[in-house]
Amino acid sequence: MAMGLEDGEYGAFMEKFKMLPSQSQHQQQLPLHGLTFAIKDIFDIGGRVTGFGNPDWARTHAPAGATSPVVLAALAAGAISIGKTVMDEMAYSINGENAHYGTPTNPCAPDRVPGGSSSGSAVAVAAKLVDFALGTDTGGSVRVPAAYCGIFGLRPSHGLVSTENVIPMSQMFDTVDDAVDNRNLGEFVSANVPTVGKFISDFSRSEAPSVPALSVISYVMRCLQRSEFKANHGEWVKTVKPNLGPGIRERVHEAIASEDGPMEDFHVLKTEFKSALSALIKDDGILAIPTVPGSPPKLRMEAVALENFRARAFSLLSIAGLSGFCQLSIPLGVRHGVPVSVSLVACHGADRFLLSVAQELYGTLKQETKKAWSWSSSDSSL
Repeated sequence: MAMGLEDGEYGAFMEKFKMLPSQSQHQQQLPLHGLTFAIKDIFDIGGRVTGFGNPDWARTHAPAGATSPVVLAALAAGAISIGKTVMDEMAYSINGENAHYGTPTNPCAPDRVPGGSSSGSAVAVAAKLVDFALGTDTGGSVRVPAAYCGIFGLRPSHGLVSTENVIPMSQMFDTVDDAVDNRNLGEFVSANVPTVGKFISDFSRSEAPSVPALSVISYVMRCLQRSEFKANHGEWVKTVKPNLGPGIRERVHEAIASEDGPMEDFHVLKTEFKSALSALIKDDGILAIPTVPGSPPKLRMEAVALENFRARAFSLLSIAGLSGFCQLSIPLGVRHGVPVSVSLVACHGADRFLLSVAQELYGTLKQETKKAWSWSSSDSSL
């Protein structure tokens, strides 16, 4: 059960336990020495049941036989794990509300959702309960909660980080990601990353995908993702008939009942989109886009309005998702009580380049954002 706000944990954790790095005489020289981290309840920890956000899943699955290599790598780098975090059921939401374990409280905007499905991981970082947290991002499950909670959220290039011993949602798009607070971005950027030529692009450019094109991109990704989810978990859902929360229930059963459609055509479109985006931003380009289409939805928002927001968000999130490119959501501050963010996207494999650009630009982005907000406030008072 997630711990409540009265415990000072903001409902972020499923369970608390410590995992320590192996003792070494060179331990203080390790890159993550002394940092703490949390783990989304989708990563296997040897000897513990991986819950996948649903009590029926936890009830019907045995303890994991091995630990995720990503968790082991964080420990080997000197970090200390303090527990597992709440997630949306079966990773099938970007909202962050869990009907069984509660909704982690968004530290930046307590009246709004924290975003999902890596909700607890983002909240743990935003509340400064840990220095960083592990999450997964298939359709936006790290980028969205990072944007909603005012922290950095990295979706690495698809296939770059091992997904072994991580419950799959849709292998074609699953990535293992970090949520990081503003103090620790530098810990994740190599000191000797070369500075290379770069430009910032946005959707005002004529070569960039149009809004209708984004709808097509989003549709293709949703169909491919749904097909893999069905292949991965359809039989379990039909056999166990799990108790799923509102929104998740409808989405899961829609996926299970869906026809696959013209998958060959969808795969062709996926390849063509990746090629077109590669031609647009090239090896030294950065695409600047909104992470999400607006402010985080309020808690218990009406279902139709929430689904409309989700559809618009998915159009933006599908750019990196369908292409497999890397994306970093960058917090710009809080305005009118809600966090504001922007995302930078770079080509597949350019993850270190993306992080180095973000580190160089972060101070300037914050300064320019404050100026823009100051001018806006002055204009509104006239």
